[in-house]
Formats: sequence, C-alpha cells, structure tokens
Amino acid sequence: MEGHMDDQRRRAADWFRELQQRITRAFEALEDRGPGDAEPGRFDVTPTKREEGGGGGLMAVMRGGRVFEKVGVNWSEVHGTLSTKAQSAMAARGLPGMGSDPRFWASGISLVAHMQNPHAPAVHMNTRMFWTPGAWWFGGGTDLNPCIEYPEDTAHFHDTLRAACAPHGAEYYARFKAWADEYFYIPHRGRARGVGGIFYDDLNSGEWEADFAFTRAVGEAFLLAFLPLAEKRMAQPWDEADRETQLIHRGLYAEYNLVYDRGTKFGLETGHNPDAVLMSLPPLAKWR
Repeated sequence: MEGHMDDQRRRAADWFRELQQRITRAFEALEDRGPGDAEPGRFDVTPTKREEGGGGGLMAVMRGGRVFEKVGVNWSEVHGTLSTKAQSAMAARGLPGMGSDPRFWASGISLVAHMQNPHAPAVHMNTRMFWTPGAWWFGGGTDLNPCIEYPEDTAHFHDTLRAACAPHGAEYYARFKAWADEYFYIPHRGRARGVGGIFYDDLNSGEWEADFAFTRAVGEAFLLAFLPLAEKRMAQPWDEADRETQLIHRGLYAEYNLVYDRGTKFGLETGHNPDAVLMSLPPLAKWR
C-alpha cells in the first residue's frame, strides 16, 4: 500500500510541475504579444528549500513585463513532520491521522498574477495534494480579482469553471463556488476580495484517481478561464484614476493573504522559503 501511494505522490508532483511549465510558457507568449516597445517579461526561476525537513521547489517570478507587473508561478514538493500547532489545526477540520504520526508530504502549484493594466484582472490559482500516514487529500481552486469589474469577464471565468467541474460531479461547481465566496471574504472589510471562482480543500472521496482527475481539470481550466481576459484588457486605455483604484484594491488582496489565507499560514509554519510563500503579495499597493 505504501509503495502504491509513493507512485501516486510521484504522479501528482510531476503533474503539478508540468502545469507550472505550461503556464509559464503561456504567460511568456502573452508577454510577446503585449502592448508597448519594452522587452517582453521573462520568468526568473529559483530553486527553494524547506528550512526544516526535506524538499523544496521552484519559484518562477516575472516582474515588470508588458502585461504582468508581477506574477509568480511556484511549484513545491516538501516533506517532514508537522508541528503540534499544525496537527491541531488539521484535526479541528476533521482530518484523520493527525494524532500518532506527524509525518507529512505535500506538493502543488501556486499562482498569483498582478497586472500592468488596471482593466486586466488579477488572478489566483492553486492545486495541491497533501499526505499523512493516516490520510491523503486534494485542494485548490482559482478566483478572479478585478479592480474594475466587467460582468462579461466575470461570466466567462465562471462559465469556464462550471464546464470544468461538470464531468466530475453535478454539484461540484455550486458547492465549490459557495466555498470560494465564503473563503475569499475579508471579514474586517465586510466584502469579498474579488468576484470569486471555486475553492475546495480536504477532498478525499475515497477514489484517488477521481479526485486527481478533478484536480487536473481545475488546473487545466485555468488558462482557458484567464488568458482571454488578460489578452482582451492588456492594451485597453487607462488613466491615473484607474491606477489609483488598482493600487487600493491590491491593499485588500495583501490584507487577505497576510491575515486569512490558509496556504500562507501553512507555508510559514512548516518552514518553507518565505519569499516563495509571500510571492502572492503585490509589488505596489495603497491604503486610504
């Protein structure tokens, strides 16, 4: 059984790495088509290591491009032992295997894009697999964060996710959309950080292949959902008022990721590279 799970973990980690490569290639191709005469942006790829325990990853970050002001697409595969605090937090979510054996393994991809043009929406996506001796599960999702919303863009994003979810569960889209609406909410501001998407965690139906297939579908739907919006808005005229709106909206994004985001907390608590964990933060932001 352990050997079988080893093979499944290898398949998952390799697929997350392949998805990272696919997305970075697509984003660099978009940079080539981007507006202006500046050099198109390119990703700097840096290996990362977990401070305690084993594993690491690849942090791919592009700054100052034609289309992207800052975008990170990180892949990781880490293992070690969970702290008592992390075990308690997971046990509180009803996850099994959190008592006797603190070993864990995790792999995934995490992406956040902050755009040059205020009319082009920021976006987040991640997919991951987590294992302990007592259980395994998948999680992830994607949500759109426009500072200037266009209803047709929101509709395209959600329609694409609905189509990706449909073959895997008739209730998946509605269930995971509602979860995203709850999860990506900023209580101290009384508002959502964007226009939503889907979010799921602790997914273990008992059928590893089915849950892995759904996670792949979420990852593969991302470029279909986001790239047409970025391409449509990347050359749209904007002014300083639009830029001000963008910077203030980014402040909301920073607040959420530093205060509430589950992945940020887990990464810092388990000793992963802090630059990789905090890659999601925008390069510039404002507060009133």
